[in-house]
Amino acid sequence: MAVEWVVAAGVVVGASAVLWGLSAWITRRIENAVPINGRFVEVDGERFHYVEEGKGPPLVMIHGLMGSSRNLTYALSGQLRERFRVITVDRPGSGYSTRHAGTAADLPAQARQIAAFIKTLDLDKPLVLGHSLGGAIALGLALDHPHAVSGLILVAPLTHPQRRLPLVFLSLAVRPAWLRRWVSHTLTMPVGLLTKGSVVKGVFAPDPAPDDFATRGGGLLGMRPDNFYAASTEVNLINDCLPDMVKRYPQLTLPIGLIYGARDKVLDFQKHGQALASKVPGLKLQVVEGRGHMLPITATEHVAALVEHVAKRVRPAQSATVLHPAFAPASK
Repeated sequence: MAVEWVVAAGVVVGASAVLWGLSAWITRRIENAVPINGRFVEVDGERFHYVEEGKGPPLVMIHGLMGSSRNLTYALSGQLRERFRVITVDRPGSGYSTRHAGTAADLPAQARQIAAFIKTLDLDKPLVLGHSLGGAIALGLALDHPHAVSGLILVAPLTHPQRRLPLVFLSLAVRPAWLRRWVSHTLTMPVGLLTKGSVVKGVFAPDPAPDDFATRGGGLLGMRPDNFYAASTEVNLINDCLPDMVKRYPQLTLPIGLIYGARDKVLDFQKHGQALASKVPGLKLQVVEGRGHMLPITATEHVAALVEHVAKRVRPAQSATVLHPAFAPASK
């Protein structure tokens, strides 16, 4: 019996080593196909990768779970760069940004990291657009660091705790950290190659995914072991902080735009959108008929128009804050 156990252990170790090496090889292939396309800045010990386009008022864009900045530069940044200085960031652990061992991954920590990123680039209260999980981080930013943001554009955001993960993200539900690390470096890549079509289809449904989403849209980057590990870690922490955030939503007073697809299969617009709108005074929910979760790609014009709308609400307030006392209206 002891010999059988030794043999079995040897087989597992050998198979793991082969899969680990295969994952490393495929990772290099992915990074050749989807190379670094931006610049880097160090923020609190992490290396942030971001893409900057255009001129004008600053707009920081934050992608969702297992995504990267390429999700938002695929089509949306091109609609906005003529009027805004668009900074699209890879969240720590995603795309080409680092998340070292020991760096916190919960929502308050990620909001704090984005606030530090904004400060490092000296952006002076930019607009912040968050898609999906990026929307939850944008909300955390507004709640915990109101000095860092002037307005929010929330695109299909996660806003409330969920008992179950969306079906398309079930593979991320690996709780023990050691098992998460092992799975990410052994099984993620081969399983991901077999299922990537169904995963992308599920995220976009009912909209068709662009043929070049894997490369131009950055879809392949999320399959890499470190990105899988980071996303799985985030998934296991999300519900820890959302209940407290939900209690604080009525405190939000800055301009906010909120948009969902009516047929979103990832985050239901009623459970997340209407629920948020009911708690934030004056917040209106915009629903795009027939569209799913990936609105930055499938409903670009609607999202860009919402950015413009929020920007117009922000500018009068900003103008008032910089008005020199000599030019202020005389009191009666």
